[in-house]
Amino acid sequence: MDCIADVGATLGEGPVWDAREDALYWVDIPEKRIFRWSEAGGVKTIEIPLHVCSLLPRSRGGFIGTGYDGFLALTSQFAIEPLANPEPDLPGNRFNDGKIDRAGRFWAGTMDREEAEDSGSLYRLDSDLRWYRIDTGYRVPNGPAFSLDGRTLYHTDSARQCVYAFDLAADGTASGRRVHLQFGEGDGYPDGMTVDAEDCLWIAFWDGWCVRRFAPTGEYLTDLPVPVQRPTSVAFGGRDLDQLFITSASRDLAPAARAKQPHAGGLFMTRPGVRGIAETPFAG
Repeated sequence: MDCIADVGATLGEGPVWDAREDALYWVDIPEKRIFRWSEAGGVKTIEIPLHVCSLLPRSRGGFIGTGYDGFLALTSQFAIEPLANPEPDLPGNRFNDGKIDRAGRFWAGTMDREEAEDSGSLYRLDSDLRWYRIDTGYRVPNGPAFSLDGRTLYHTDSARQCVYAFDLAADGTASGRRVHLQFGEGDGYPDGMTVDAEDCLWIAFWDGWCVRRFAPTGEYLTDLPVPVQRPTSVAFGGRDLDQLFITSASRDLAPAARAKQPHAGGLFMTRPGVRGIAETPFAG
């Protein structure tokens, strides 16, 4: 496993492979930075005026995303247009991770900025830019991820060390929430995740020093050690979708711990022997 972009992010998050450019994008949420990496051009840092928490390609060009205060549209030059704030009554909340489902809808969760209250919710943004609150009561939502057939939604509450599964209907209705995976002391905290071409779930574990792979049944398959304490999310990419990219954080690491992991906050890449699938852009 190689550190291919030693950017020292405070909270690197949200990796996504943009097939339009053969490039990976990800964000450093508190530092107002977007990163772009390509094999041809290396890493580029884009400074932005707002906190961007997630960033996904949009079918009409540019990107859809979230900021601290709602959904955002971004041009290809990273000019930012606020779209909607579902939580004007919760100024202590912010958005966190987000993903696009197989039908091109955008899903993203909110959380208490202090990670103390269960005030977060899961939202869906449709192609007409209307948003819907799908579920609530989260402390630190992460993911989501979607099964290959698009009929299962996975969503995490990292604070509870729990990954939930929902039944996802064709119209975007999510129902039947159940505990899919539950972790405990010493496991780390499940964070960002993705699904591979074999319908298996890959999850980054904050304070777990690893990424783990699980079968659709929830059966544990393997650990992939990561040389940093706080891997945050994963995404498949590369022209053959055979590369696994892993973002990480350096936030709140004591100096002694930081010295033992000089690449904390960097972007890592490995080839795990399985491919991912092409991600669907936002349909709106």
